[in-house]
Amino acid sequence: MSGETAKDLMSSGARCIEAHETLDRAAQVMRELGVGALPICGSDDRLKGIITDRDIVVKCVAAGKDPSKVTAGDMATGLVWVTADATVGDVLAKMEQHQIKRLPVIENNRIVGMISEADLARHLPDDQLADFVHRVYAKA
Repeated sequence: MSGETAKDLMSSGARCIEAHETLDRAAQVMRELGVGALPICGSDDRLKGIITDRDIVVKCVAAGKDPSKVTAGDMATGLVWVTADATVGDVLAKMEQHQIKRLPVIENNRIVGMISEADLARHLPDDQLADFVHRVYAKA
């Protein structure tokens, strides 16, 4: 595992939802792709944040808002990312520091992939994965 970078860990081809798209559309895209989070990009194709299925449920639906009227940009949170050449240690540290389970990967100022817990599970030794899970969930 030594020498691996964020690019080695990530799932490539992250599909953005544009900031002007509604949350019901974001939920449909998540369902189509089988993912629980989408990066939010502006018309300039730059990362503006990330939205999760939990954000849609808790911050929109449970708050009595209409997901067909609230935009992804309205809910954009978590402008946390790593560069494609970041080390595995840097990736884990950033995810632990921000208590996040998904992390966008940027290369040449564009999103090139996402790192999720499933990606970590495929690449990390069991003891390192267990340590990561403990650190992220213990503070949650």
